[in-house]
Amino acid sequence: MTSAAATPELAAFATARRGLAAQALRRFAHRPLAVGALAVLVAIFVAGALASVIAPTGWDAINLSAGAVHHAPSLAHPFGTDEIGRDVFVRTLYGVRTTEEVALAAALLATLVGVLVGASAAYYGGWLDAIVMRLADVVTAYPAVVLTLAAVVYFNEPYPHDLILVFGGYMWAVVARVVRAHVATLRNVDFIDAARALGASDARIISRHLLPNAGGTILVAATALVGQIVLIDSTVEFFTYGLNSSVSPSLGNLVSDVVRFKFGLGSNAVPGSTNWWIWVFPGLVLVLILVCVNLVGDALDAALNPAAARG
Repeated sequence: MTSAAATPELAAFATARRGLAAQALRRFAHRPLAVGALAVLVAIFVAGALASVIAPTGWDAINLSAGAVHHAPSLAHPFGTDEIGRDVFVRTLYGVRTTEEVALAAALLATLVGVLVGASAAYYGGWLDAIVMRLADVVTAYPAVVLTLAAVVYFNEPYPHDLILVFGGYMWAVVARVVRAHVATLRNVDFIDAARALGASDARIISRHLLPNAGGTILVAATALVGQIVLIDSTVEFFTYGLNSSVSPSLGNLVSDVVRFKFGLGSNAVPGSTNWWIWVFPGLVLVLILVCVNLVGDALDAALNPAAARG
């Protein structure tokens, strides 16, 4: 029978045997707000990914029949319809799909390049480290919105894959700086010296020892990139650049079109107001994505770096 005095020691032993990933997952699960935000974010992204299944008629289906134009939100049209009878809910679904494709693919590309470049610069040091960090300084010296606007103007009428390259070509520097700083603190610790003494190659040391220990930092940085890309993309499209809503709707250009054509902005402005649901619902979904990404990112940071969170 276990004595009461032995209970703390057994609890400490059980905690010590639990893996780092399991401990981080448990700390994350103890944040109900973050868990709820993650559930909402996954639901939104899954709905966007299945847009063609949920709404097979497509985002540009026009219905000019009586009662279908400027229809307020109802059971048949949860987000209402616009001035030519297009379902705003369907358009929002396809907008989510485009926005998540650009954000997730660009974040993945930037993370892969940033991890490779940052880890190599920190491990080898010397001239490679100096070149990589100066290049990252040059890239991050320009405001993200200005750099994105310049790239979009260069592409004239960009498509989603163009924006993925643009965001990936900028955001890699952010990841590289974070990974480089973390790996630089690990490259001379005892277990790395022991791996070198045992004859482990540089590639094995980086892939099996350094990067797994920096995995928490990489995951947090990648999560933050998703929110940054969504925000920058929407800002650029609000200024009538970026993706064209007639080619590929996104959350940013759905809101931008209403502002540009109805509220007197831009050369194609049409005087007058519009029904609120045409721009409120896409805007709310956009804000909800940003809030959820930030909540999940903060919770991941606290779960994966508990000492830093306590400090």
